[in-house]
Amino acid sequence: MATTNVYSVKGEVAGTIDVPAAFATEYRPDLIKKAILAAAANSRQPYGPNKMSGMRHSVSTWGKGRGVARVQRLADGRRATQSPNNISGRRAHPPKVEKIWAQKVNKKELKLARLSALAATACAETVKARGHKFDDKVTFPIVVDDALNDVKTASEVMAMFDAIGIGYDVDRAKDGTKIRAGRGKMRNRKYRTPVSVLIVISDKDRKAAVFNGAHNLPGVEVEEISTLNTSLLAPGGDAGRLTVYTKSAIEKIGEWTE
Repeated sequence: MATTNVYSVKGEVAGTIDVPAAFATEYRPDLIKKAILAAAANSRQPYGPNKMSGMRHSVSTWGKGRGVARVQRLADGRRATQSPNNISGRRAHPPKVEKIWAQKVNKKELKLARLSALAATACAETVKARGHKFDDKVTFPIVVDDALNDVKTASEVMAMFDAIGIGYDVDRAKDGTKIRAGRGKMRNRKYRTPVSVLIVISDKDRKAAVFNGAHNLPGVEVEEISTLNTSLLAPGGDAGRLTVYTKSAIEKIGEWTE
């Protein structure tokens, strides 16, 4: 059984731990992509215009024989309206609220996709191919002792990342923050920040101080092991997110394949 280092919050190697069998799952990018696309589709909110949009006019047609198009025209004027090919007319094929966006995925495929995305976080080549930056001395999967739960400030979390050798990735996310293109700028999502480190803690530490400590670091997220999913481990369908596990979280993952 493979082993990996357990780092202290000061970046020192505090010991070793056996890597759970879940990290040996076969890499299946096809299932990972399928699960993430389904999750995105299932979270979509149905939308569509009012059924009477573009139809709220008093109209009539002049009929033939006038040398003009036989379209609906305002009853008290000559302007054409209401037809899809006219200015101010209705849309020809608008989106409908009754459309079903949901996608179904087999339970075994969802489970295998999560395990496969989890295993990809333990492969340094896959993590580097995703664009993350870290020291070559770092051992994967990255495990930190449970003292990480008590880290209260962003500066302390960043100091720990620097000591381990993964602080470069937070800087990459900070430098990569850009103003979003399009209408999203007006809708409370002006900036787009690249994804950075994911911190995974155990369920018993759901009130850990590290939630507040890592909150202000760009691209950094903290998640409990019970709510860990494929979308967090492989954002956008690209597996190999730079992930830090607490020692108790790794022990909990060891129960997944038992």
